[in-house]
Amino acid sequence: MPQASVIVVGNEKGGAGKSTIAIHTATALLHAGASVAVLDLDLRQQTLGRFFANRRAWLAANGVAAPMPVEHPLSSDGRALARATDDEALARFAEAFEEASGQADFLLIDTPGSDTAISRAAHGLADLIVTPMNDSFVDFDMLGVVDPVTLELTRHSLYSETVWNSRKVRAAKDRKTIDWVVLRNRLAPTEARNRRRLDERVEALSRKVGFRIGPGLRDRVIYRELFPFGLTVADLSPTIRPVSMSLQHVAARQELRALMHALGLSGFADPEQIAAE
Repeated sequence: MPQASVIVVGNEKGGAGKSTIAIHTATALLHAGASVAVLDLDLRQQTLGRFFANRRAWLAANGVAAPMPVEHPLSSDGRALARATDDEALARFAEAFEEASGQADFLLIDTPGSDTAISRAAHGLADLIVTPMNDSFVDFDMLGVVDPVTLELTRHSLYSETVWNSRKVRAAKDRKTIDWVVLRNRLAPTEARNRRRLDERVEALSRKVGFRIGPGLRDRVIYRELFPFGLTVADLSPTIRPVSMSLQHVAARQELRALMHALGLSGFADPEQIAAE
């Protein structure tokens, strides 16, 4: 059975924008004509699952169509499964993963902002790991440790260790390389000294542990505004327009295309079109 390309959106720190990146990546792939399956491993929060439930309800209520992913909830009661043993959670994940990976071109997995057994398992199965981080040394601390006096990078940190181990195991088992992209999410609109310092440390860590750096999504109102409807800027059209249009929407679409290109999904992003807009 053909296997989907597995994209894992992960970072063990909450609030980094994982679910925002996951829903925009999924909808961009869907509108590009790819079949997409989704797994939400944040068993308590279920942001990804709720987004697509909102999407289904809004589309039905307004009598319009938009592409939907194949959904594979691990349990009808995510909170109960979150309290279950690691063995039970891993068994549910293995079932859902096997079924979903044979049903789509891409399998997109959203992970919780914490270290769990199923999150580690998902990272080990990834073809691409996408790690959003906010423009802050608070977020960088999950990836790398800096000297408190000089701010020089001293070593990699907790989440980097998780990805490093996943890559080693995957290479030994399947002789496959996991691509890792760190997205600079919610960047401040103006240049600042702290921003330059952070840029230098991210680049230094990328050379040390081997990730690529890409642009994420800015903190735009339109992203938050469309979430309750289960929609993204990729969905906006003459028939799907739940909010008034503005120049911000054009910039957000361009930002999403740049994101997809940075993730290496070249068949779903046209850099010439990005530049033209």
